[in-house]
Amino acid sequence: MMVSSSSSSWAELALLFFVAVVAHTANGDDHLSAGYYAKTCPNVESVVWSVMASRVGGGRMAPAVLRLFFHDCFVHGCDASVLLDATPFSEGEKDAEPNTSLTGFTVIDEIKSALERDCPATVSCADVLALASRDAVVLLGGPTWNMPLGRKDSRSAADKKFTRAHLPSPNDNLAELVRMFGELGLDARDMTALSGAHTVGMANCKHYRGRVYGTSDTKYNIDPSFAESRRQMCPLQGPSGDAGKAPFDVTTPMKFDNAYYRDLVAHQGLLNSDQALYGGGGVDNLVEMYSTDGDAFGRDFAKAMVKMGNISPPKGMPTEVRLQCSRANY
Repeated sequence: MMVSSSSSSWAELALLFFVAVVAHTANGDDHLSAGYYAKTCPNVESVVWSVMASRVGGGRMAPAVLRLFFHDCFVHGCDASVLLDATPFSEGEKDAEPNTSLTGFTVIDEIKSALERDCPATVSCADVLALASRDAVVLLGGPTWNMPLGRKDSRSAADKKFTRAHLPSPNDNLAELVRMFGELGLDARDMTALSGAHTVGMANCKHYRGRVYGTSDTKYNIDPSFAESRRQMCPLQGPSGDAGKAPFDVTTPMKFDNAYYRDLVAHQGLLNSDQALYGGGGVDNLVEMYSTDGDAFGRDFAKAMVKMGNISPPKGMPTEVRLQCSRANY
């Protein structure tokens, strides 16, 4: 059967368009840049800031949003997979044990809805989360930085087993932390600076009980008075169970500063994985520097956040710009 040259040309164009779309969708490694939305959604940063300032401010939701970004990037890169709800065909990362205490999802949804009104189907949930985490730090009194943009959203989440294996544990030692961060292209300095995110936020009793009672397999020096005060919030047994939460930093728990490192030097790290950074290990010098030089910590934290934010999904993973952060487009 003969086909007209006009029909053939249209078919070829359609095929080329389909191939281009599929290649873009499957690649997920577009070059990131701070001006990525300069023409397509120029108000993206002001929209994110407006919602964060009104919904979060310097309150407890700010550390929650920051934590979301960490837990997203550590599992298959910064692809907003942590925001996906489970489906009959796919588990959700948010349902894995380390993530069951995550909050802040409604804030991200609100930002995404506002952006869909301004510039539909343009800004990825992964970029929303990246910008929101930066603004959370700023709202808590911390540094700011130019966040490169252009991430894409994955169409599926990792399973629970993979998620658990790729998130740091409250009892990790220094070698394990260095290894886990290193697998993501983050060196020991990045790891030490990023750990400073624990200068804000709180931990559940079950994550620090073993440290303050001396019953965990991993043991680091702990200030006796600090241990006693934490035991008051976290009974070894009793009706409160694991409900007792404690701030990582007792003195300024809602201020993004360098007090976390001063706590480590004083052997008052809340988690074993916190105190692992100080006490004879290879990053003692960094901890001591950050404990006395808040500006140095702020600079290194900002650099490390950009570096972590550049972690891409695995090559070949299908990606898109989700219209709703909790589910794939179709």
